[in-house]
Amino acid sequence: MDNTAETERTFDVVVVGGGAAGLSGALTLARARRSVLVLDSGSPRNAPAAHLHGYLGRDGASPAELLAVGWSEVSAYGGVIRSGAAGTAVAADRAAEGGFLVRCGDGSVVRAGRLLLATGLVDELPELPGLRARWGRDVLHCPYCHGWEVRDRPLAVLATGPLAVHQAQTWRNWSDRVTLLAHSWRPGAEDRELLTALGVPVVEGEVTGLTVDGDELVGVALSDGGSMACRALVVAPRLTARAGVAASLGLPVAAVERDGVVVGSCLEADPATGATALRGVWAAGNLTSPLDQLAAAAAAGVRAAMTVNADLIEEEARSALEAYRGGRGRA
Repeated sequence: MDNTAETERTFDVVVVGGGAAGLSGALTLARARRSVLVLDSGSPRNAPAAHLHGYLGRDGASPAELLAVGWSEVSAYGGVIRSGAAGTAVAADRAAEGGFLVRCGDGSVVRAGRLLLATGLVDELPELPGLRARWGRDVLHCPYCHGWEVRDRPLAVLATGPLAVHQAQTWRNWSDRVTLLAHSWRPGAEDRELLTALGVPVVEGEVTGLTVDGDELVGVALSDGGSMACRALVVAPRLTARAGVAASLGLPVAAVERDGVVVGSCLEADPATGATALRGVWAAGNLTSPLDQLAAAAAAGVRAAMTVNADLIEEEARSALEAYRGGRGRA
């Protein structure tokens, strides 16, 4: 790392990522009387969604509202939050005298005794015109996040791999009008038999676009010139870890599999504590567990923060004991 930029104050912990995991960890550490800096690039994964669900006490709130409350709570206990270029962590490295140096997008460098990485992931969507613009609204992937809002409506599953059968089976819990679109993957005889038994029709042909009326999805266009009506389209994004800072520290990502299919990547960390393979660095949230929902990510941030604080306490105790023994020897 280029350390020519002026290094600013040292924080006990720098939290990289200002989502549910990062802010929950920062709040826990700030309440433990640690100096905490949160670096938030301002690109939350759930920004396209109008509301968040399944988070007790905040069900129906907007993602922006939750983050605003989190910022306020962390700041109330003395935590520092930076956003924009100053809050975008570009890379990190060990400092020669201990701890870590984190370089930010504005060229500034901050020093951290410990790091908590909570940078989350990116949803890489199938290539289809208009898909990204409707992501989180009526182009969906998680029934526990959005199923209630589209209950009983005609739903279509865009089949891009064998997990499409599992998606169709799961979404039937919210609607009995589910269709599988054999877009770039076609089910075999056994899968077709299961889908037939479940009452899920299979429509052959590549999907070429979305049909929107006003501001609502009403169907999809097919390559043969036909169309099919639906009010929500279920897709399977690739869940790719935002691991740039982790990579700069030499921490590799691992493939994430579900039913033998690679669905994304993650940073490996202890599931109970968030500890990574590099001492002094912890990780939490979707960066380490891509399939977790908001509440689980927040809980992981709290668990990791408690372990970080315990590590700092142990270091302080060792230093105090060494100082005591050294002073006693000179007496």
